[in-house]
Amino acid sequence: MRDLFRFLYRIRIILLFLVLLAGSMALLVNGNEHHKAQAISSSNAFVGRIYTWRNGVVEYAGLREENLRLARQIAELRDRDARSRISVLDSAQLMRDTVLQQQYRYYTAQVINSTVHKARNYITLDKGSLSGLRPDMGVVGATGIVGVIREVGPHFALAISVLSDLPTSVQLQRTGHFGLLKWDTMDPFSASMTDVAKHVPVEVGDTVVTRGNDGIFPRGILVGLVAAKEDDPGSNYHTITVKLSEDLTRSGYVHVVEDVLKLEQDSLQAKAPVEE
Repeated sequence: MRDLFRFLYRIRIILLFLVLLAGSMALLVNGNEHHKAQAISSSNAFVGRIYTWRNGVVEYAGLREENLRLARQIAELRDRDARSRISVLDSAQLMRDTVLQQQYRYYTAQVINSTVHKARNYITLDKGSLSGLRPDMGVVGATGIVGVIREVGPHFALAISVLSDLPTSVQLQRTGHFGLLKWDTMDPFSASMTDVAKHVPVEVGDTVVTRGNDGIFPRGILVGLVAAKEDDPGSNYHTITVKLSEDLTRSGYVHVVEDVLKLEQDSLQAKAPVEE
């Protein structure tokens, strides 16, 4: 306490100057309406700027929770999407009221690590088996497919990215012709669509979507747009470059897709006779 008094005594002149300055400013403002109005206007502007900064900080701090909330809402909407359900009625028993059964279920997760420039790229998710994730589940983003889960731990999952040797069954939305999506461009923003015969009409700008027959991705999930098409005289197939709709170079929230009927489909396909 004694040191505080000594310090205040040393700066007594400065303190006196500040007190007199504050008093003179108060007298000036209160004794002149113009100065008073200017002071109120300036103080309001200053306080408003402070509140703006504060709100900006608060909103930025709450972005993570807001993004998570929106991702969960999108997952719920995808659960309700007709593409996530199949009819439980025989096709010959059409009724006015449609009866649907859930086929695909969506889980929200966040990308916490990823690679895009390796020959085989991976994505790490912040959810694992305790959240219901299992190998061979598809991963989709807000605007397209992302990859397929390969390894799962209790709290994390490792997915192989579309930017890898991960042939995915896709089709042209306009014509319905299908092929395989392969990443042979070594460009994180594009891939190739192969096995599309030359007689198929393909145009730049055509939409490419998932075919939905692999038990991983639902039918009709956006993959990208045809960016280029070339025809090699020595080949019977188009050379198609697809601009991927999902930006795999950024981190964010994704949805893991569970096909609840995959086990049944795999069991039946395993019983198919093998050609000798």
